[in-house]
Amino acid sequence: MAKPGRLGVGIIGAGKVGAVLGAALRAAEHAVVGVSAVSEASRERAETLLPGVPVLEVQDIVERSELVILAVPDDALGGLVEGLAKLGAWQPGQLVAHTSGRFGVGVLRPVRAAGAVPLALHPAMTFTGMSLDLTRLLDCTFGVTADAVMLPIAQALVVEMGAEPVVIAEADRIIYHAALAHGSNHLVTLVAQASQLLSEVGVDAPERMLGPLLRATLENALASGESALTGPVARGDAGTVAAHARALREQDAGAGGDILAAYLAMARATARRAESRGLLKADQLDDIRQALTATAEDGPDEDGPGAKGGH
Repeated sequence: MAKPGRLGVGIIGAGKVGAVLGAALRAAEHAVVGVSAVSEASRERAETLLPGVPVLEVQDIVERSELVILAVPDDALGGLVEGLAKLGAWQPGQLVAHTSGRFGVGVLRPVRAAGAVPLALHPAMTFTGMSLDLTRLLDCTFGVTADAVMLPIAQALVVEMGAEPVVIAEADRIIYHAALAHGSNHLVTLVAQASQLLSEVGVDAPERMLGPLLRATLENALASGESALTGPVARGDAGTVAAHARALREQDAGAGGDILAAYLAMARATARRAESRGLLKADQLDDIRQALTATAEDGPDEDGPGAKGGH
């Protein structure tokens, strides 16, 4: 016998997120009644993660579904919702959940106007679009936004997918998403830049050198916060910081200067945070700033002369 409360689920967007969430809901014994897939890659993904589920037009999926998952890019979400509203596709009592980190339920106003129930379910996870993502969901949280009376439904759906729901207020969605993007996306950029520099000085396998260091650093930072800071900035070693910046200016000159710019910005931010938490003295902070300013291609320290700590 099927579990009570099982839903007919439609997935709009068989990208890396949509197909995985559809597979997770199917594993919880919900019935995935249809999926939209435009590109060849999305069709292959749907076939792999949602075998036997028909690929349908978007309007047909909405018509057949009790729960619609909108797993489309942020910039496409509002237009899609409004377009379906103009077609009269949304149904009273239907659950409509999007996976955007940026938006809460405000973007689903046309859904609410039609009597359907808007939900925002954003997985705080990076996806590959493969079956291994289902395991990652078990150690994942979702940023959940919904009307108070509907919040238990949103939370229950997340729990059924094996993840943990964390309530995010509507007004806080953009900051919430910026925090995740800053931590995750920019981490990839930093790793790529560090790998590039090591490759350029003859390290054949930079990932083997960086892997243990970065994993330990991430674990320490998550466990201990900024008290885990080490290195020349946190020590107030302005001479080393200046040497780094000079070397990067020369090394980075032919590559558009993105590594130097990132190093200078992150060193300034690190110094400010270290000083505000008592890890650096005021005179050490000034020395670090001077070292960075002397090497910056864009002139004076962006904090201005005499600026003090804070973040």
